[in-house]
Formats: sequence, structure tokens, C-alpha cells
Amino acid sequence: MTTDAAAFERSFRVEGITRVEGEGSLHLVVRDGEVTEARLKIFEAPRYFEQLVVGRHPDQVIDIVARICGICPEAYQMSAAGAFEAIFGVQVDPQVRALRRLLYAGEYIESHALHVYLLHAPDFLGYASAIDLAKDHREVVEQGLALKKIGNDLMGVVGGRAIHPVNVRVGGLYRTPARDELLPMRPRLVTALEQARATLEFVAQFDAPPFERDVRLVSLKHPSEYPLFDGRIVSHDGSIDIGIGEWRSVFHEEHHEGSNALHARTEAGETYQLGPSARVTIAAEQLHPVAREALAKTRLADAIARNPFWSIAARGVELVHYCAEAIDIIDAYERPPRPYEPWSPRAGAAGWGSEAPRGLCWHHWETDAAGMVTRAQIVPPTSQNQGQIEADLRAFAPAVLELDHAEATRRLEQLIRSYDPCISCATHFLDLTLEEA
Repeated sequence: MTTDAAAFERSFRVEGITRVEGEGSLHLVVRDGEVTEARLKIFEAPRYFEQLVVGRHPDQVIDIVARICGICPEAYQMSAAGAFEAIFGVQVDPQVRALRRLLYAGEYIESHALHVYLLHAPDFLGYASAIDLAKDHREVVEQGLALKKIGNDLMGVVGGRAIHPVNVRVGGLYRTPARDELLPMRPRLVTALEQARATLEFVAQFDAPPFERDVRLVSLKHPSEYPLFDGRIVSHDGSIDIGIGEWRSVFHEEHHEGSNALHARTEAGETYQLGPSARVTIAAEQLHPVAREALAKTRLADAIARNPFWSIAARGVELVHYCAEAIDIIDAYERPPRPYEPWSPRAGAAGWGSEAPRGLCWHHWETDAAGMVTRAQIVPPTSQNQGQIEADLRAFAPAVLELDHAEATRRLEQLIRSYDPCISCATHFLDLTLEEA
């Protein structure tokens, strides 16, 4: 702690905090009791994926971009595949498309179960970690791990393996499973659906900090299905409604000092929020009827739209949705005559996006006449959410400034964790500095 005539600085250092992925720091500046600046600095080393893919074949690229994230690899695969299929004019067989949704459902189940039970629930229940939570509530953590395993196993059946699946290619999949290969997952998904309902009921009883704000929510919107890898990019207030490939007509990336990750803003310089709260708000009508009913019972729809801490309930809703949808896909599945549609290379460019568990993952790809990649732009959801995270911290911080060091830090971290940031994709929240002037 240091003081002088101009400023009072107070530092909070959290060495090796868990439950967020990546590496970075938060700097708050307070003047006359008001937070005037909140910067989430991301200093994890860049990984240069946008350059690693240049000169590569599209099918090779789809495997490469899966390595961007071990938790949501399908988001990167599907966004890349969608862009290449737009360039090459490929229409994917409906049953293959359904299998892609089934694979993606596995990703949602494992990712949301991990976040709800192991990363975020400890904040609401007053525990430092899921390990501490398990000491008093073993059954709670075991339920989360069981749900996560079902999601991972579903990814393994459809995608070839649970981590970094290898079955996605331009035009479809390398291999489609026989119906008999999917059927053993059905009773497990029925169990998972009941666990998902219980999860939503469990988190709906939490006490979320009383924090509401007006924010622009953005997600894909499809006329007949819950948004995943098709539709239009829209905002909940109607101010944005563009084609899936037109992200750059409304949004842009910009570099902020102190961060190795680009931020995203609207062309007017405004922040926005992606992720489960945005999808549940914008696409409530497209939720599976079971999930729509479960959401109604919580009476949290308005809170989900306005309070970021209630994103944990939105994830519970999506757990119910994707367990129910996965069952429906398996029930209706008939193995298609071929796993992928053939395609011919051509020069072109296209943008595409898919809804990662954390929000819209948007890509732009360019190819030469041989179909090889000449340029790539990959915009992860966490880099798009960074600006809104900072805005929320700036608005929320005055409520915790009078708390002691440990409690103020915990509350701010809980807010960051509500976004489930995958900071390496865009980092691990380590060092908080509070400066009063």
C-alpha cells in the first residue's frame, strides 16, 4: 500500500487462483469513490493460430483450430467448416447436420457441467474450490462430474474422441456412426436430462448479488431451432440483425494497451455480451419444450437478461435443452448414405460463426484457387466479452469497495467467472490492483 498527495493505491494479489482459464490481471482506478477505469489485462503469450493455418488444406485447418481450446473445440471446428462450406458451395446432408448438432450437444453438456459445478457454484456456496465443496457436499460435485462424463462420452462417440474431436471435415464428417452405436447413449442421456433439471433447480435457489444493468445481448438466431451454427447475428434490442457472414459490417477488433488479446466492439465503440444469457434471452422460443418449461419454473428469465451473475441459471437451462435435444436426435437418426458431400476447391472468402458455450465464435477465411488458406481471422467469444466484463466490473465495484481485501477480491472474481472466460482462447485472473485518487 502506498500513498501520496495525488493517489492512494491498494494492491490485491491472488497468486495462482483457479476456476478461470488463462492468465491476466485487473486494474481498477477509483476517484472520489467512483470507479473511472477498469482494465482486464491479458498477458498470456499469443499462439498465432491465424498464421499457423495459412497455406493449409481446409480439412487440415479444421483439426488445427480444434486445438485452440480443449473445452470448446467444436466451436472452432464448426465455425471454420461453415465458412469453408460457404466458399465451396457445399450443402451438408440433413442427417449429417443433425450429427454435428449431437456432437456439439456433447460439448455443451461437458462445458456447462464443468462450469456450473466445479468453477462457479463454489462462489455462491461460500467455498474456495470444488474440492472444498466436495468435502461437505460430495453428492453435488459427483453429479457435476457424472454430467460432464456423459457429455465427453457423447463427443467421443460422434467425434472420434472426447478432447479435440477428429471427425469433422468440410462437407460433413469423416465417418457417421451406425444407429446401434448411438443407442447406448440414449438411456444415459435420459439420466443426464433428469440431472440437468435438478441442476437448474439447484442453482435457481442461489443468492446472486443484487446487480442489474442495461446491456446489449448478442447471439445467433434461427427461425426454428436453438442457435448453434446457423442463422443470423442479432441483438435482443433489435438494433443488430445481420447475416452470419456479416460480423465485420457491425463489429471490429481493436488492440488495447496491456493486453495480448484483441477486444471487440461495435462500429460505434460499444461493448456487448455474448453467451448463455444472451441465447436464452434472444432464443427462448426455440428452446426445447422441456427446457422452456424448466426456465419458466425458475421465474428467472428477466434476471438472466439483466444480471450477469445469473448466467449460471442460463447454463442450467441449456443443460436441459441439449440433453433433451440429444435424445430427440438419436430417436430420429437414420444413417445417411455417405458421411460427407464432395467439394471442389475455389478461390473465395466467407465469414461464419457458431455458438460456443461462451458465445459466438466468429471466423473469416480466404482461399486461393487450389482451396488453400491464404488468410484467417478468428474472433473468440471471450475476446468479444472482454469489454463488457470491464464495464460490469466498473459498475459493480463501488458495491464492494468497503469490503475487506479478501471479500472484495472474491466478489470481483465471481463476476468475472460468471462469463466463464476462456482467456487462453482470446486469460487466469491473477493480480488485482485498486488505485484511489
